[in-house]
Amino acid sequence: MIYVTINRTESGNIQSFTMMGHADFAEHGEDIVCAGASAVTLGMVNSIEVLTGVAAKAEQGESGYLHCAFPENLPVDTSAKVQLLLEAMVLSLQEIEKAYGKHIKISFKP
Repeated sequence: MIYVTINRTESGNIQSFTMMGHADFAEHGEDIVCAGASAVTLGMVNSIEVLTGVAAKAEQGESGYLHCAFPENLPVDTSAKVQLLLEAMVLSLQEIEKAYGKHIKISFKP
């Protein structure tokens, strides 16, 4: 099971997210759930950096572990762009969860 935790600030902005685990939907290299979740999260982190100039503090590890945190004191317009992209990531992950809920679980922490 892939577990994704979205951490929000008190104001509702996404501050960080953590993804860990494996979907075990199919054999390694053929698992569309793992591939989809990885493509969405890594693609969004890269998009944020290229499109806004904001680099996430990212950590990768074993068993599909990825943790990304984003700076909090950004200019308002830059923060809005980063948040829009992160919310798009959440929507994409939720669509994967709707289709493959036995293999990916998304939770939110205030």
